[in-house]
Amino acid sequence: MDIKQKVVVSVSGLLILSVECFSQHQTRDSLNMPKRVETYAADKFAVTRPLNVEFIYSVPYNFTSEQLGKALPESKVTGFTQLKLSANYNFIKRKTWMLGASAGYRRTSIEADITRPAGSIKNVNDEFHYIYSSVNFTYFSKLFNKRTIYTSSLLVDGSERYFERVKGLLTASMILTANQRTKLIVGILVNIDPSAQTPFMPTIAYEHKFSNGFSADVAFPRYLYLRKLVHENGRLSFGSEIDRSSFYLYNLDSTSQKYEYRQLDLNSGFVYEHILTKYLLLTVKTGMKMTPTGRIFRKEDSFGDPVYKTTPDPTFYFNIGVSFNPFTLLGAKK
Repeated sequence: MDIKQKVVVSVSGLLILSVECFSQHQTRDSLNMPKRVETYAADKFAVTRPLNVEFIYSVPYNFTSEQLGKALPESKVTGFTQLKLSANYNFIKRKTWMLGASAGYRRTSIEADITRPAGSIKNVNDEFHYIYSSVNFTYFSKLFNKRTIYTSSLLVDGSERYFERVKGLLTASMILTANQRTKLIVGILVNIDPSAQTPFMPTIAYEHKFSNGFSADVAFPRYLYLRKLVHENGRLSFGSEIDRSSFYLYNLDSTSQKYEYRQLDLNSGFVYEHILTKYLLLTVKTGMKMTPTGRIFRKEDSFGDPVYKTTPDPTFYFNIGVSFNPFTLLGAKK
């Protein structure tokens, strides 16, 4: 498989994942769309996995909070778990474009001891459901004689009760370097979402293989890892990645106002991936989770205008997941 074809597959996958992702005159090295999709067969640890299931556990932690600018007593989360399901599939594939869809579900279970201003403690035990789906269009072209990938996604989300928002995502990414040792892609992301604080964001994907068997893998703003293949069917990584938790809240007051809770987590630690069978991949992650802030805001407002803020202490996390990828011959040797 051509090295540029591998790069395009990886970049397309990353752009799709940014949801929690070529030329008019065909030449010999022009990308063949069906073959590009099938190049999962040469990548044991594909970026985009058609079906993924994860379970996340966080050790109990304390947090401080404030409501409408007024500080509240320190409280404690005694139990925090999440179940994540996601699916991605490209159902139309052509030489210069493809059309696909993504869907996902996240259940967040929280147990907490909330200290009230008067000093009494309220026990909370609840679970929240977040559901999303998107349609993704990817177009491959050339700009300034460089391979360029354009994507657009239309995303809808909500809860088990209601459909809530329609969002849009536009990206453009240019492959600057693509050889056997180094890949460099730069681009821009446009987030069409009134609740977002940053509608524009630069994107960078960089991978470099060192002579000692290690490799650097960066996909800004998603993750940064130092990786090493372990034997034939394993890969160990050390670094950090950003994860987002979000769900909608109802009946918080006497009105019919809808709210959203959202937090960004920086997970730093180790990741181990191991090929179980021909199509199954096991992923285990553990380390320290740091959450700069979690916020509740009115649905029609933005993350930058909260009615309630939390600042959790750092805590340890554990994540185990299984991915199913029928497009990759996981058991095949490189």
